[in-house]
Amino acid sequence: MCGIWALFGASEDLCPLCTESFVTIRHRGPDAWRFEADAREPKAIFGFRRLAIVDGLHGMQPMRLHLYPLTNLICNGEIYNCKRLQAQHKFPYETKCDVEAITHLYHNFGFEKTVKSLDGVFAFCLLDGEKKKICVARDPYGVRPLFEYWDEERGVLGISSEGKGLIKLKQNGNGSSTLRQFPPGHYAQWSILESGKVKLDFIERYTSPGSPPNFVPYVPEADLEGKTVEEKTAHLLEAACEKRLMSDRRIGCLLSGGLDSSLIAALVVKLAKKHNLPYKIQTFAIGMGESPDLIAARTVADFLGTEHHEVRFDENDVKEALDDVIYHLESFDITTIRASLPMYLLSKYIKEKTNTTVIFSGEGADEVAQGYIYFRDAPSENVAHDESLRLLSDIYLYDGLRADRTTSAFSLELRVPFLDIQFTNHYLSVDPKLRRPQNGIEKHLLRNSFANSGLLPDTILWRHKEAFSDGVASVKKSLFTTIGEIIAERSFDENVIYAGLQPTSTESKYYRYVFEKSYPGQHVFTPYFWMPKWVSGVTDPSARFIKHYAAN
Repeated sequence: MCGIWALFGASEDLCPLCTESFVTIRHRGPDAWRFEADAREPKAIFGFRRLAIVDGLHGMQPMRLHLYPLTNLICNGEIYNCKRLQAQHKFPYETKCDVEAITHLYHNFGFEKTVKSLDGVFAFCLLDGEKKKICVARDPYGVRPLFEYWDEERGVLGISSEGKGLIKLKQNGNGSSTLRQFPPGHYAQWSILESGKVKLDFIERYTSPGSPPNFVPYVPEADLEGKTVEEKTAHLLEAACEKRLMSDRRIGCLLSGGLDSSLIAALVVKLAKKHNLPYKIQTFAIGMGESPDLIAARTVADFLGTEHHEVRFDENDVKEALDDVIYHLESFDITTIRASLPMYLLSKYIKEKTNTTVIFSGEGADEVAQGYIYFRDAPSENVAHDESLRLLSDIYLYDGLRADRTTSAFSLELRVPFLDIQFTNHYLSVDPKLRRPQNGIEKHLLRNSFANSGLLPDTILWRHKEAFSDGVASVKKSLFTTIGEIIAERSFDENVIYAGLQPTSTESKYYRYVFEKSYPGQHVFTPYFWMPKWVSGVTDPSARFIKHYAAN
């Protein structure tokens, strides 16, 4: 995880805004930073905030190689097949930094094949000074964030890991300029004109949720032959965890006591022993009081033998963090903000109290494996499958956004094995009937895949979804009530009519009020409120209002 920033077609009057904008993403990279211009491209500026995870000596960016001195690369990402690509194509790497593979791929095979060849998560901007081209791309599920500021009339392009890094440029631009998230699974190219201004050549999709890998997969097809669906599922999820162990920094796991995070933690512990990591895996849980989920997380941690940390928070913590969470999220979505509060507070603890930097989590499982309670009401298995694809297409706006912003706010790098390309392709290719909730139990296929593995106690493996709400189980009704009480004490105008999506409840009006203070007019950041489907009479996104929910 790091922060990338760039501006092309910039005139001198924008320079003061550039430094001010670049500083806003400093939390994404505390280890080193660089902000530079080059006379060879007089209207191009690059900024990089580094969180050193791999190759602490040679990994600074913009990356320029002796073989390609006119190519500049800034990338926030991890390329898990970097060594396989080197062996496959005999690339003469200069560094041990995984993103170097991008430059070699680009010069040997072109832009399109480059993005299709990457097994990893990434948001990158490559400047080809010889061809005068700017190449921008983002990973298939948008695990790594990327924002684009585009002023076509002035020929100015801005790139940043977060919207806050470009909002001042947007406010300074003309009425036709746009600021938005660069869409996942897409790549775009701009040309640099003789004037230094830029012109869009194209933006195209190169993949979609569930698509098969275009690269040589981590697990060869031969290794999967003869295996059952459940065996393939278990094998590929473990492989997704294994490839993500790539790190020079300490690895830990978020642990809620639910199926998703418990499976990931169990696999990471197993693999840490296999690869002889020189430390014990730390696990982290959070809740209000002695919640059932803190107890469940404790059970899992004891079973796995991790170095376990429990964090308890109260109303004062929520009161202090609420507005900061909205600022970091760049969203006014109700359920995203609610679920982000405990994850933000937990990330703060990890940063301040431990030396763990790389964090594994179970994000993506609900979207891939139909884990939301409302999937029980899907009218058919095919409709449920389509809903999984929709959720995965938009995960970068909601749960994916939450996971990135709450951890990056405290300079942590998040790893999400459930969004692995080979794993999602396999899981979403399984007969839709097998992926439906069965007998009131969601993720039945996933649970069955690990039923005889011994990785987890049966009490955790078959723990029902009813114990969860709002994405982080241990907050449940307590957090919902606490937020309402805090907002009731604050004074703000509830009668403002905003552009785009209109808030309706006092809670959502407050979120929009705080959002507009930092991102005025940027309602495009939240195109719709996340809501469960196939339920009637429900106006709140929380799972506890669905008929199947039965909290203790």
